Formats: sequence, structure tokens, C-alpha cells
Amino acid sequence: MPMLDPADRSQTGLDTEARSTGRDPVQPKTLLEESWRDFVWAEVWTRPGLPLRARYLVAMATAATCNLEDGQIDDFVRGALTNKELTLAELREAALHLAVYAGWGNGGRLDRAVTRVAEELGLPPAEVPPIRGEAWDPQERNDEGHAEFDKVMLFPPGPPKTPYLQGINNFVFGEMWRRRGLDEPSRRWITLVGVCESGAEIPIRSHIHAAMASGNCQPDEMLEFVLQYGTHAGWPKASRMQMVILEMIDKVAKGLPWHAPKA
Repeated sequence: MPMLDPADRSQTGLDTEARSTGRDPVQPKTLLEESWRDFVWAEVWTRPGLPLRARYLVAMATAATCNLEDGQIDDFVRGALTNKELTLAELREAALHLAVYAGWGNGGRLDRAVTRVAEELGLPPAEVPPIRGEAWDPQERNDEGHAEFDKVMLFPPGPPKTPYLQGINNFVFGEMWRRRGLDEPSRRWITLVGVCESGAEIPIRSHIHAAMASGNCQPDEMLEFVLQYGTHAGWPKASRMQMVILEMIDKVAKGLPWHAPKA
């Protein structure tokens, strides 16, 4: 196998940085910055296994939740807009979705980045519908949440007996997941970042399984997701996702549920 020329690798990184961020590339001054150019940009971002739209969603969601600098979040938002992978309205929806799965503080970091970049690019405000624009019957909202949960998670929800479960049923699935301004596969990628960051066993396993069993995310894409996620969240966190994804690829292929059947 031929060796890669270091100069070509570095130039590929600079070219990819410029294309992916919508700004001029920055020559690195430290070893860490060189690793961004020569590995993150030159190798990870040029891989074909994950659609660019998904790569942006994973990158910006992970950047917002893993304490990357505001300018780095801005880079991913600007790149998504200038490359027409996401619209301003879709990015507003993405910030709301991230707030649900990673906390309103992290969703707010992404939302503020969207605002900064929109102002930088001179974009008019995005037109997005309100959370709910009309009155509703509580039972209707409950039923809509149940139906959406079943559709998204591929198993029926239990009765919402606690305030937490009511919030999941009524807002998370009854309203947020039912918003059609962001497609379901895109919501999956943001959700996966949120549950990965949580470290919570049931959400990790159930959402990874549902992402593939629904057909929204393909097994090869999920494996690429681990690499993209790991560049910002770190290899130890990504290793946990790698193990669960490999397990769920096998379960989905065999038509098995994400959990072991009850005895």
C-alpha cells in the first residue's frame, strides 16, 4: 500500500476545513491544531460513510455538549448553511431537539451559535411554527404523544404515571418529535449525541436500536457516527457506543428487540 505524502495530507486538511466551515483555513501553530488539520479534517471529514448533513448535525451537537469553543460551534453551523446541508429553520429545530436530549443549556449554546452565524451571513429570521398554535384537549395531547412514541421508538409506551413520564409523553413526543420542520433521520443523529453524553443505559440501548430498526440510520452510518462523535467527545465515550452499536446491529438483523425478553 503506498504511503501518504504528509504535505498532501496537510493540504487536504486545509482544503476540507475551508469547504466545511465556510471560512478561510487557519494554519496550525501547535501540535493539537495540527491534529485537527491532519486527522479531523483530512481523514474524518473526508470519509464517505456518513452523509455530510448527518456529519454536521453530529459535530455541532457534540461541540455544544462537550465544551468546544463557541467559534468551533459557529464553524459547523456556518458550514452547514453555506453548503446548503441545513436551512436556518432546520437549525432552529435542531437546537430545540438538542435541548430535550442534552439539556436546555446545551441547546441554548447551539441556538446562540445559529443566531451569531445568521447575523454574520445577513440572513433574515427563520419562519418556524410555534410549539403549539392552538388550544388542545389534554387527552388528545396524551394520545398524540403515545402514537408518536410508538412510531419513533418502535414499542408502545407505558402509562405516564410521574411528572417526568408526563413530560416525555406530552412534550417530547406529543409536541417536539411531531414537529415536521426537521426530518426524522436528522432528529435521530441529535438524539444519539444526547443519549451518548448521558451515559444512561436504557436511552442509549433503546435509541440506538430504534435508529436502525426504523431504517432512519444504516449500520455502516452508525459505525461512522462513532468515529465522528469520538473526535469531539473522546475515544473512551465512543468506545461505549461502539460496543452497543455492534450489539444492536446484530439484534436488528435478527429482528430482536433492544432488551432481553422478560422471563
